[in-house]
Amino acid sequence: MKKKIPVFALSAMLLALCGSATAQRPKKVPRIGYLDAASLSASEGRIGAFQQGLRDLGYVEGKNIIIEWRYAEGKYDRLRELAAELVHLRVDVIVTAGASVTRAAREATSTIPIVMSQDPDPVGNGFVTSLARPEGNITGLSAMVADLSGKRLELLKEIIPKLSRLAVFETSTNAGNAQQLKETKVAAEAFRLKLQELDVLGLKDVENGFRAASKGRADAGLVLSSAVTTSYRKQFADFAVKNRLPVTYPRTDFVEGGGLMSYGVNVIDLDRRAATYVDKILKGVKPAELPVEQPTKFEFIINLKAAKQVGLTISPNVLAQADRVIR
Repeated sequence: MKKKIPVFALSAMLLALCGSATAQRPKKVPRIGYLDAASLSASEGRIGAFQQGLRDLGYVEGKNIIIEWRYAEGKYDRLRELAAELVHLRVDVIVTAGASVTRAAREATSTIPIVMSQDPDPVGNGFVTSLARPEGNITGLSAMVADLSGKRLELLKEIIPKLSRLAVFETSTNAGNAQQLKETKVAAEAFRLKLQELDVLGLKDVENGFRAASKGRADAGLVLSSAVTTSYRKQFADFAVKNRLPVTYPRTDFVEGGGLMSYGVNVIDLDRRAATYVDKILKGVKPAELPVEQPTKFEFIINLKAAKQVGLTISPNVLAQADRVIR
């Protein structure tokens, strides 16, 4: 019996070592791909919201989650290349911001889950079969951008009662542009407004657009949502002041950067909520089982400093409707 003791002891030691090695084996850290058509600076607020949403769920970047950030800097033709990079890295989930970005990701993969942080028309764009039943590898949040055109024009009409000519700054290469423009035209017809369409594909187009709006005797301007227009929000504000043209924008960051007013979905809230989709997918839920959610928060922001710079006086009635007034 004494001779067998060392054998038992050696066996116990080996089992302990094996158990220790198994316990110490590091877990696979989830890798998330975040794809955006805009620049880092243009998306800073939204990115911060997405990161905060992850932190609220217990994810710490660099510790128990890795995020691969990819920005097209307003160059839509780079989206396919960047999406392919994320697929090559074998990320677990791809988070997209905007219709053009989601389309690029869908073309790159049909198996990796894709979470839309915002999309103006997920069904119309062909990303999901229905909001309730996505039926594919794509799910996320709808931004309903196009549906807000009527409200924007209504508020603009309240501020400028004699409004009759409206310059619309669009980006024809943006996937959601056609639907936004269609809804704007319907709303403009109801208010008997004559539209002047101005395509903005680069920085020079912003200046040329305001020059054309001036020649066309526009009473005001409306900017449609796109990565390009968002990237040049500071330039839009500057040229609006220079040309003394009241302009309404789709997002609050335009107004915070010096723009006159905005009414739209709180996209910061959407990016924060996108983190919950990522969390569920990482825990094993399939995208097809997660219904697409719609916005719950909308904001009307007015910048009184910008109003003064373009020669406008905002009535108390309009100010009372604002969620926030920048003075």
